[in-house]
Amino acid sequence: MALSTTQSIWRSGGGDTTRTAYCGSGLMAAQFYIDPTAADTTTVKIASGSTVPVVLPAGAVIVEIQANAAGTGGATPTFDMGWIGYTDTSASDPNGLLSAADADAGKQVFNWASATAGDDLGVTMSTTQMVTLTGGATTGYGPTGGSITGQILYYVTDPLVGQQNV
Repeated sequence: MALSTTQSIWRSGGGDTTRTAYCGSGLMAAQFYIDPTAADTTTVKIASGSTVPVVLPAGAVIVEIQANAAGTGGATPTFDMGWIGYTDTSASDPNGLLSAADADAGKQVFNWASATAGDDLGVTMSTTQMVTLTGGATTGYGPTGGSITGQILYYVTDPLVGQQNV
């Protein structure tokens, strides 16, 4: 199967030939795997058994996390999801995306209205550097096995504030 990649800014003005319409940003999806028994500062991978981390570009805004939380064991198993700066690791928030989300509830959808949404869900994590996603057990409440998989839906903020190049 062929792969398509681009570093372009994707926009659609539809039928507007005057370049007046607000074009918006394209929504993207990235798969992830979290070991729910690991610390919440553990690097999130693209799949189980993979060593490839989930790294998002500068300006990324995660708007939704779709997860299959299949953690097992533990009294009240929960997990966190966050991020760490790619080049400046002093910039981080281990529960900035999800804080104490249910780790054994099966299929779930998290957005900024979710009770366990972190303060970085729905906002730009970093405007200056890429970010690596992190995730794992909430301290003291992690499951003893299982997995958490899913996808994140995100976009990259438009540096031109929606206007097409003239």
